Amino acid sequence: MILVVGGAGYIGSQTVKQLGEAGYEVLTYDSLKKGHRKAVLAGKFILGDIMDIESLSGVFKENRIEAVMHFAADSLVGESVENPLAYFKNNVVGTINLLKVMVDSGVKRFILSSTAAVYGEPKQIPIMEDDPLMPTNPYGQSKLMIEQILAGCEKAYGLKAISLRYFNAAGADGSGKIGEDHRPETHLIPLVLQVALGRRKAIEIFGMDYPTPDGSCIRDYIHVVDLARAHILALRALLAGEPGAIYNLGNGRGYSVREVIKTAKKVTGRKIPTIEAGRRPGDPAMLVASSAKAIAQLGYKPGLADLETIIATAWQWHKNHPEGYLE
Repeated sequence: MILVVGGAGYIGSQTVKQLGEAGYEVLTYDSLKKGHRKAVLAGKFILGDIMDIESLSGVFKENRIEAVMHFAADSLVGESVENPLAYFKNNVVGTINLLKVMVDSGVKRFILSSTAAVYGEPKQIPIMEDDPLMPTNPYGQSKLMIEQILAGCEKAYGLKAISLRYFNAAGADGSGKIGEDHRPETHLIPLVLQVALGRRKAIEIFGMDYPTPDGSCIRDYIHVVDLARAHILALRALLAGEPGAIYNLGNGRGYSVREVIKTAKKVTGRKIPTIEAGRRPGDPAMLVASSAKAIAQLGYKPGLADLETIIATAWQWHKNHPEGYLE
């Protein structure tokens, strides 16, 4: 059985769906503080929090867990700056709880939903796995701490972990059943689509004077379906006895804020007013990850890399679920 912690969230639920379709027995463990029960489309579900070590212990005692996928993290950069202790508590202490129960139960395969925020301000584009790690906010710092803890657990307990670092997950499942429903929403594509739906008056563009072709920031968007596939490839590698590793995941190219808005106008056929605002502190001009290592070692291949496809699947979800999951 594969335990997916945080499996009711945006990326976790897509991974749970694909695990079920691939024939894996899957168990979702989620507090539903930010996830949605309706998003869990496969396997069993247990309501629980990673801060509750007794609850976690019960899950491992009552189920034969082969591997763990960990998505249960707070992930808003701004919020992490405002309340760093909450982020270190949930992300770091919560993960320590999970790892302790795993070690006590003899479970030694772990996949971490990490982040390219561990790099901070990039020294080169595209970003490589061995580039300097200098996170500029508590969210990125917390994920780097977890990666360092995993390295210690491998040496001490033989735990094998794969950490997947990625930037902007986007899009929605082709079935239209599950998609992105964050509260509050901070991601660009769903915010742009909320404007297209008339739920927002305009989209703000933070900074128009970056050293990019159109002056707006460039980011690497990876379709959530491709992201989930990569987690399953990582799982297969660990189950086959491959060693732990760290991989970047992306599309290998970036799209600017203006490109996203232009493409959204084309996909939706609707007007999307914009407001030009000043730069946000700490926003790099360009963030694009190299996935060469994942392609070579895991067999990862983005199948939905086109921006229009990413936005079209997201639009299908948001148009049909303007209120999200309505829970």
